[in-house]
Amino acid sequence: MGMADVLIVGAGPTGLVLACDLARRGTAVRIVDRSPAPPRTSRAKGPNPRSLEILDDLGVAEEVLAAGSAPLPMRKYRDRLPVAEADPWADSAPSPDAPYDRGWLIAQWRLEEILRDRLAGYGVRVEPGREVVGLAQGTGGDDGGRVDVAYADGPAGRARYVVGCDGAHSSVRKLLGIGFEGSTDEDQVMVCGDVDLAEGSLDRTRWHQWFDEDGAVMLCPIPGTRTGWWFQAGPERDGRGRPLAPTADGFRRLLARHTALPGRALTRAELLSTYRVNVRMADRFRVGRVLLAGDAAHVHAIAGGLGMNTGIQDAFNLGWKLGLVLAGHADARLLDTYEEERLPVAARTLDLASERLRATLEAIRRSGGGLEAAITSDTTGLGVGYRWSSLAAHHTDAPTGVAAGDRAPDAPCADAVTGAPTRLHRVLAGPRTTVLGFGTGSSAALRGAADAYGDAGVRTRRVYAAHEDRAGAEPGSVADDAGHVAAAYGTEASIRTGTGTVVVVRPDHHVGLVAPADDARSVGEYLRRLHGAGRSAERPSGTVDAVR
Repeated sequence: MGMADVLIVGAGPTGLVLACDLARRGTAVRIVDRSPAPPRTSRAKGPNPRSLEILDDLGVAEEVLAAGSAPLPMRKYRDRLPVAEADPWADSAPSPDAPYDRGWLIAQWRLEEILRDRLAGYGVRVEPGREVVGLAQGTGGDDGGRVDVAYADGPAGRARYVVGCDGAHSSVRKLLGIGFEGSTDEDQVMVCGDVDLAEGSLDRTRWHQWFDEDGAVMLCPIPGTRTGWWFQAGPERDGRGRPLAPTADGFRRLLARHTALPGRALTRAELLSTYRVNVRMADRFRVGRVLLAGDAAHVHAIAGGLGMNTGIQDAFNLGWKLGLVLAGHADARLLDTYEEERLPVAARTLDLASERLRATLEAIRRSGGGLEAAITSDTTGLGVGYRWSSLAAHHTDAPTGVAAGDRAPDAPCADAVTGAPTRLHRVLAGPRTTVLGFGTGSSAALRGAADAYGDAGVRTRRVYAAHEDRAGAEPGSVADDAGHVAAAYGTEASIRTGTGTVVVVRPDHHVGLVAPADDARSVGEYLRRLHGAGRSAERPSGTVDAVR
């Protein structure tokens, strides 16, 4: 085995998203998992709106939507009788800047299957039964540094970088000696599993929730199955009040105690687990050439469904940075911005999930209260940005609208040459930095960026307003006839005056820079940070300044 560019340890959603993102860049990636076969786990109930945008960028969102179902209204019971219904999504609708207004229900194993298939399309397969037991970072030689990896059995491996996506009990984190500070609440316990109920037992268009003084049972239908349900409940307890381990018979007793169904209606129970509220975070996300993502870096309360989603979003932040460093464009210091950006997000997510849990526990004390208390606009992931980041270049003359660091808004638009309808996120899709130019004044800055960085993973796209002449528009240019793109980016005034605006969007759909189009120097400096010197370095000195 030659040296991999990146070895990913752990093939859950976080590791698979990172592997797909790197593989499509042509990075030599390996992904190993200690399990001998893919686990049929379905603990995470599905991607939130921001994760759906990432899955769309990777080309699998349509398959995920087809394999799952929209989130269901909740039916709440007390003393076995229905007392209330709630649909947390009743008032939400897609908007021009956010086509996904709600998360999606899909079993985690099914999502992983879709991502593994996408990865196989790049010729990369998960290597099962490979448990990492040793990591040694070396330098020297012509390889510029590497990590030697020892496995529990089989030959050792070697990679330029290693990313631990191996969950809350991460071996990679432990091998690095990184602290995982926080708390485990031994009282705050839930038993979970996947169960089959006799057909016709319950309405499959609802998420059923029984909350009583002495316990709770929640049953949500698993999409893509006829009789499968997610089962969550307060545990049975022994004489001293200590929680008992989950068993199929215990689930039947809980079902009979809280619901109007007989215990025998539960015909099968598997993937049984006990969930304790763990709120912990790694104190570092990077040690040299080894990085952590997902649950290996942070775990928190289940409320709001943020665990898997935060991991997917970690992976999307890290993938392009590793890609640019490995391609020799960016300095390895770019990897420091991964922890700089994602550690504060993880810290905030821990607080948000704990707060949602508190609100939910409060809500279920009242008859008719339920899990809708866990869902707020904060749990969509769409508001997460990095305005504090060193990669957010704040320009004093930037138009008002999005700021550097924010998620780049989506918008319906069309291809300026063919007229075919599309969306801005489709224009931004794929592993590249995009420079958007608004107004006639932006053409020179776009040309400069294309000349210097067109071969280094940067694409330029002119955005045409309804009144602008498109004769000579380049392929891929954007027609913004309804003005949704200009409205989302706050560029209307600069288009009217003709000065124009340039927006640099990072490969993970976050805005890096918003600048007046006549400031080519700021644009050049920003692109140089991510993409190196570009072709300008090889030019005679007289022409370099135009690009700077």
